[in-house]
Amino acid sequence: MIRVLSVASECVPLVKTGGLADVVGALPAALAAEGVEMRVLLPGYPSVLARLPAAEMVWQADDLFGGPARLVQGAASGLSLFVLDAPHLYDRPGGPYLDEAGQDWPDNDARFAALSWMAARIGAEGAGDWRPDILHCHDWQAGLTPVYLKARAVDLPSVITVHNMAFRGLIPAERLAPLALPAWAFQPEGMEFYGQISALKAGLVYAWKVTTVSPTYARELAMPEFGAGLDGVIRARGADVSGILNGIDEVLWNPATDPHIAPFKEPRGKAKARAALIGEMGLSDGDGPLCVVVSRLSEQKGLDLLLAALPGLIARGGRVALLGAGDSGLEAAWHAEAEANDAVAVRIGYDEALSHRMIAGGDAILVPSRFEPCGLTQLYGLRYGTVPVVARTGGLADTVIDANPAALAAGVATGIQFAPATAEALGAALDRLCDLYADRTAFRKLQRNGMRAPVGWGPSAAAYATLFRELTTRK
Repeated sequence: MIRVLSVASECVPLVKTGGLADVVGALPAALAAEGVEMRVLLPGYPSVLARLPAAEMVWQADDLFGGPARLVQGAASGLSLFVLDAPHLYDRPGGPYLDEAGQDWPDNDARFAALSWMAARIGAEGAGDWRPDILHCHDWQAGLTPVYLKARAVDLPSVITVHNMAFRGLIPAERLAPLALPAWAFQPEGMEFYGQISALKAGLVYAWKVTTVSPTYARELAMPEFGAGLDGVIRARGADVSGILNGIDEVLWNPATDPHIAPFKEPRGKAKARAALIGEMGLSDGDGPLCVVVSRLSEQKGLDLLLAALPGLIARGGRVALLGAGDSGLEAAWHAEAEANDAVAVRIGYDEALSHRMIAGGDAILVPSRFEPCGLTQLYGLRYGTVPVVARTGGLADTVIDANPAALAAGVATGIQFAPATAEALGAALDRLCDLYADRTAFRKLQRNGMRAPVGWGPSAAAYATLFRELTTRK
C-alpha cells in the first residue's frame, strides 16, 4: 500500500470553485482500487470544519504565520482528511480565494504558505499514526510544499499537478522571511520570477515530478503562448513532465440515475429534459440545436467569441442557455444579450443541480476556450449525449473526436473541434453543428458515440498509481 497526502485548496463536496475540487475529491476513491491510500489536506474553511464535528486534534502551535493553529483529522463524504484549523487565516466570509467583494484576500500568500508548510511537516514527521510516502501537490496553493521539504532536508518524493498555469501564485520578495522560506531558493533557477516569488514555479522546480491534467496541455506548456512565462521551466524538466487526463465521477454524473433530472439511458430519452430546460430558462423553442454553456466567464473560456458568433447560430434556429459567473464585463454583455433576445437565457452564479439539468437537456455543450488544461464539462456532455463543440486545445483536443468526414464515415466521431480560437472558426463549427442536427440519424449516432466514450477515472488512476510506484521505487 502506497500512502499519499494530497494537498489542495478545495475538494468536492466540501468546498468548490472549479474543476480542481472535482479532481481532488475523486482521486482518493479511484486510487484505492490501485492500492493507493490517499488522504487529503485542506485549509480549515468554515464549510470544511462544519463537516468534521468529531475531528481529532493531532498537532497544535501558538503561532503559525500570525496566529494559533491546529491540525485535525477526520472523515467526511468518504474522504480521509487532515484539516489545518487556523482561524486567523481561514475563518472568514467569502470564498477560498476572494472576499465578498470579489477581491483577492490580501494575505493569500500566508494562507497557502501555511497549507504548504503543514504538508511538508506531515511529510517529514507524520500526523498521528500516519505518515505519507509521497506528497501530491495541486496548483500554486500547494506549490511551496517541495521547498519547505527541501529546507527540512527531507528526501520525500513529491509531485505537483498543474491544473491551470495561468495562476502562478506571485508573492512579493519581501515576504520571503515572514513565510519562513529559504533564501537559497530565491534565484532564477529556483522560485524567483521577475523579482517576485512564484509559488507555482517553486513546485515546478523542486517537486520530483510534474504532471498536468491532459497530454496535450503538457506539450502546450512548453510553448511560450501557453506557458505563462514558465515554459522554460517546463522544457528544462523534460521527461519529468507528463500529462494524465482527468476523469469524471460516473456515479454522480450518470443520466440513468441522476436525481436532478428525468433519468434516461439513450439520446431519445433526453426529450423530457430538453423540454423542461427550455421552460425553466424561459427560452423560445427553435428548429436548431439547444446549446448550453456551464462555465466561468473569462477571456480564457472564449465566451466573448461565442457572443460574436451568436447571430449566425440564432439565425439557424439555435438557442443558448448559459450558467456561470466571472468577469463583470462579460456578465453584463451576456445579460444584455438575453434581455434583447428570447433565444438566449442567462443565469449568473453557480448552481450544481441546474448544471445537471442543463447538461442533460442540451443538444450540444459549447466550450470555446482559448486554452483548456483538461476541461470537465465536455466529459459531462459526452456522458449525457450532449454533443461537445470545443476548441482544439489541451484536454478538449484529447477527449473529443471531431466529426470530420473520415470520423463520420468510420462511425467514431463524438463532437466538433475547431481551430484557431476565433469567432469565425467558432461560427463555422456552429454551422457544422446545425448541419449535423438537421440530420437526425447522424446526430443521434454522434450522441450515442459520446455516451459510450470512456470518461471515468479508471485509466487515469492507473497512470497516477504507476507514477507513484515509480517514485517509491526510485526513493
